[in-house]
Parts: sequence; C-alpha cells; structure tokens
Amino acid sequence: MAAEPLRVLLVDDHAIARNGVRLMLGTTGDIAVAGEAADAQQALDLIRHESFDVALLDISMPGTGGLDLLRQLRGMRPDMAVLILSTYAEDIYAIRALKQGAAGYLTKDVPTHVLVEAVRRVAGGRKYVSPSLVEKLAALVSGDSTASGHDVLSNRELEVFKLIARGEPLVQIGERLHLSPNTVTSYRARILDKMGLTSNAELTRYAIEHGLI
Repeated sequence: MAAEPLRVLLVDDHAIARNGVRLMLGTTGDIAVAGEAADAQQALDLIRHESFDVALLDISMPGTGGLDLLRQLRGMRPDMAVLILSTYAEDIYAIRALKQGAAGYLTKDVPTHVLVEAVRRVAGGRKYVSPSLVEKLAALVSGDSTASGHDVLSNRELEVFKLIARGEPLVQIGERLHLSPNTVTSYRARILDKMGLTSNAELTRYAIEHGLI
C-alpha cells in the first residue's frame, strides 16, 4: 500500500502565490496541499480541526504577522514543521525565523525542485537551510558576523519599520496591521530610538542600504 502523501498547509494572503505553490507541489505524488489560509486566524482555525505535516508560511500578512503566527503554530502543534516561504531575502528574516522555531527558510523565487526537497526534508524532522544561509550561520556562531541595526527590533517593530521606510502613511500602516494610529506612532518612536536614527528619511536610507525594501 502506498504511503499517504504529506499534508501541507499554505498560509499566504495572496491567492496567486498560493496557486503557484500548489502547482509546484502538484508536480510530485507524495505531497498534497490539504489546506489554505489567507491570514493567521484562518490558519489557526484549520490547525485546530485538521492535521498537517508541514505549514508553508509567508512572513508579511495583514494583522498577525508571519513570525508571530510561527510562534503560535509551534506552540499548538510542535510536531508540525513550519517552513517560511517569503519574498524577503534571507538576510532580513531567516536567522530570526530559525531562532523562533522555523524548520527552514526559502525565498519565493526558488525553483520547484528546491521547494519540493525542502518540504520533504522538514517533514522528516530535519532542517532546510540554503548554502548561503549556512555560511551566515557559521559566521554568526564563530563570532565573525556583526549584528545589523534592525536586529534589535521586535517582529512587529520590523514590520512597521519596513512600511515606514516604503513611505506608507501612518494611518495606512495602522489599517494594514490592524493597529491604531497612536500605536503606530509609538512603534515609530521606539524604532528610531533603538536604531539611533532621527527621521523617516534616515529609516528609508537604512532600509535601502540593507536591502530591506
């Protein structure tokens, strides 16, 4: 009797992205997309009622962000591997995600065979780390790597930081992240203080120099 296919949960607020990943995973017979969620609440509802081997999770979503959802999923289903699939480069989120329990980190431009290999690997209880990220982790462990200024920010502060750096108004940021304008203003003040910056222009310049936008 053939083994049951690996059950994958896709969590991404963009339907086109979910469709693309579903097609990529559909090229193999041992992986099945068993559930899809457009936000954190939908993902949590599915997790409460169904079983999955792997969750493929986007970082940037309205409301509860991907890293906060990662922590919740790890708490609810520690036996389920969570693989981050993001548009953001490894330098921005990968090490942060691994520290918080992700089994691996991929960018959305990976070819199909890499995505399939990563899903199989993390479903088997192993980690998936790209060769470039292995080098970064080695440098970090050996002390040859210095932390970036944005590493001091919390997950939510980093989200707010990137949106400010893109030039989005504070009211619009609040609507996107389900925060009040006053809360966004408080986040902005903390971000500037933690990073030793004084203006939105400096935030934008820093973000460009470090590939955050």
